[in-house]
Amino acid sequence: MLKVVVIGYGEMFTNLIAGTLDANCNIVGVFRKEMMKYHPFIRKIKDICFPSLDYNYIKSYNLPEICARGVNTKQFKKEILKLNPDIILIGSWGERIKKEIYDIPKIATINAHPSLLPKYRGPNPYYWVIRNQEQTTGVSFHLVDSDYDTGAILAQEEIKIYPSDTGKTLKERTVLTARGVVCELLKDLSEDIIIPLTQLEEKSTYYSHPSDYELDFSKSAEENYAKIRAIYPWDNAYFYHNITCLSALPAGTEILENTSEYTKPGTIAGLNVDNKTIDVLCGDGKILRIRTENCKKYDRPFTRIYLDNEIQIGCVL
Repeated sequence: MLKVVVIGYGEMFTNLIAGTLDANCNIVGVFRKEMMKYHPFIRKIKDICFPSLDYNYIKSYNLPEICARGVNTKQFKKEILKLNPDIILIGSWGERIKKEIYDIPKIATINAHPSLLPKYRGPNPYYWVIRNQEQTTGVSFHLVDSDYDTGAILAQEEIKIYPSDTGKTLKERTVLTARGVVCELLKDLSEDIIIPLTQLEEKSTYYSHPSDYELDFSKSAEENYAKIRAIYPWDNAYFYHNITCLSALPAGTEILENTSEYTKPGTIAGLNVDNKTIDVLCGDGKILRIRTENCKKYDRPFTRIYLDNEIQIGCVL
């Protein structure tokens, strides 16, 4: 039975734990991000009063936790040497892991990355694949090396991207896929030798943290709709009406043919106060019907009042 340590946070972390248990492996330790995010005293209070989903999941399976302030600390190294794992699994992590740590397991340190590597290396590929209007993405399990997301690939599975997908729905499907893939990967590693496949650098792409969420109506309705869907649920895309910032929500937003008299991109061609939607003409001649809210949370109850009194059909954003 393989001895496994699982490191990470969020849905990928918990699904890797589930997949490891599905494979009948022995989880000898888990290390969650909260261990390094909070002072030990604060974390203990938080675990009692406001337990996270990660903490509750770990406790539901009575898994042993590793106590350290980071994966590259002397304390973490000491704990890993004591546990003597066959594999370290990583699901969502920001630290670059040092060679002296990732070389400890008998078999390998393996990272789960939510894209079809070598494409879409870097943080939050969920956002970028939707933003770039890709048709497919995937999940890759690769060996950890000295750089981010560059190690040789052990297993991959392709995932279809649907036209209605948001970052949230795509992530939910991806982590569930990862659970099944890691289960089969661990079974294979316990029974046979897997030959890692070196990533082809000439096909690699890297995307950093997303930052530009403002809609650009000179571009196509598809491009703007993709941006709205991609950033949800981490943030909202937005646009300005005069000096007022309005959020664009994926639920209720849709692309329509232009049946109005307007031809200039950015023109407000329609308005529905009750549904809180604004129809905006885009650069491809199509209408983007945007479900909107005021960006400031305390203003949101007044969105309908703002739309009714301030928005005029025919004005240009």
